[in-house]
Formats: sequence, structure tokens, C-alpha cells
Amino acid sequence: MGNGWHEWPLVLFTVLGQCVAGALIVSGLGWFAMKDDAAARQRLVRSMFFLWVVMGIGFLASIMHLGSPLRAFNSLNRVGASALSNEIAAGSIFFAVGGFWWLVAVLGKMPEALGKLWLLVSMVLGLVFIWAMTRVYQIDTVPTWYNGYTTLAFFLTAFVSGPLFAALLLRAARVMFNGATFAAISVLALLISIAVIVLQGISLGGIHSSVQQASALVPDYGSLQVWRIVLVAAGLGCWICPLVRRKEPAVAGLLLGLIMVLAGELIGRGLFYGLHMTVGMAVAG
Repeated sequence: MGNGWHEWPLVLFTVLGQCVAGALIVSGLGWFAMKDDAAARQRLVRSMFFLWVVMGIGFLASIMHLGSPLRAFNSLNRVGASALSNEIAAGSIFFAVGGFWWLVAVLGKMPEALGKLWLLVSMVLGLVFIWAMTRVYQIDTVPTWYNGYTTLAFFLTAFVSGPLFAALLLRAARVMFNGATFAAISVLALLISIAVIVLQGISLGGIHSSVQQASALVPDYGSLQVWRIVLVAAGLGCWICPLVRRKEPAVAGLLLGLIMVLAGELIGRGLFYGLHMTVGMAVAG
């Protein structure tokens, strides 16, 4: 039993990867919207450097989980047959394609038509990456993971944290954008997350084996989920409160908000790993 923090490299990799994928989609939409302002586009591209820094941190964490870079390369040997290999391949392609788009764009060498297509492909690859992550945990012998809640939770992390990360990048680049729309997406994702927490908590009571009850895997499940929700709500509040007052959010406020949201999502992902229950004869009642 525990809170899942023994899997902290995977906690970091999945949460940061999903956040970056969501942020690339939203900041990419901002880039597309600035078709008549080349200077603003270039400022945004420069600020998007931090997307790839965070993605790099996530990949470093995943390598630490595997033990060595060599094992990371070996894990690609079964692409197409192994969900883990597919996840690493999808993440690597997303990182490489998106990162190369950024590099060429920041150098000002990207033709406009090619840049649009390349960025669009990178955004789609971000969604493919998240989907590949979800498949790793759809294991029929782990009944606490083998459900739609896992898939929902992974995508919801992207839509809770990604827009806020993108808002920070856009604000740092001094780019005007419709923050209220993207803030609404994050709020909706939070509300759905709360529903998932409640429904999943109820379902745990019906999952057990001859020796183990799923609800006993993480004794502090309820209280930690409350802390998660409080942190995410407070983090989004750092973004939403200025918008309600019709003011531009400060960069420092958005950064604080992002840190709080990520802290909340890290707690949630730690609980997810804490619910690991490898049994051959589990019963979902």
C-alpha cells in the first residue's frame, strides 16, 4: 500500500508529457491566429522553448525509470507489438517533430506553408502521444487501471494544465489572445475530473481479490484527492480571477498557477500508481 510516489519518474513523465502536449495545441492555435503579425509569432515561438525544456525533463525522468539510456533504446524493439514501445516511440516522434519545428521556426528558416502543416502535425502527434500513454495501462490483470477512467484522466490532465501553460507562454510573449475561452476549457476539464474521482472512488469498493481490497490500496485516497482538487482550483484561480476583473493576468501569477496545477496533477497521478493491483483472480463487483 502507498501513495504511488515510488513511481515518481513515471508520475513526472506522464504528467509533464500530457501538459506539454496540451500546451502545444493551445499555443499552436494562438500561433495560427496571428497570421498577420510576424513579430508576435516570433515572440511566441521563442517562448515555446520552455515547452521542450519541460518535455526534456519528462523524458529524463522516464529514462531514470528504465535505469539507463540503453534500456530506453532497447524498449523500442517491439514497436507495434508492445504498448510500452509504442508509448516511447510516440513520445519520441512528438518530441522530435515538434522540437525540430520550433528550432527551424525560431531561426526564421521555416516557409510559412510548411510551418503551418508541420505545426499541425506536431499538435496531432501530441494527442497520439497521450493516447499511446493510456494504452500502456489498459492491462486486464490490473482491474484498477483497466477502465475508461484511466484514459479520461490522462487526457483531462492535458486539458487542465495545457491551456494554463500556453497562457503563460502567450502572456510572456506579450501576445493578445482570448484567454477566457481556454480558461473555460480548463475549468470544464476540472469539473469532469471531479466527476471521474467520485465515480472511480465508488468503483474501487467493488474491486477485490481473495486477499486484497482495492479501496485499501491507498488509505488516504479521499483526502489526497481533496488536496489535488484544491491545488488545481487555486492554480486555475490565479488565471481566472484577473480575467473576471477584465485584467491581463501577470506572468508571475500564471507561473504560480501552473505550479499549483501541476502539483495537484502530480498528486493525482501518484494516487493512480498507488492503485496498482496485480492479481490473477481479481473480481470487479
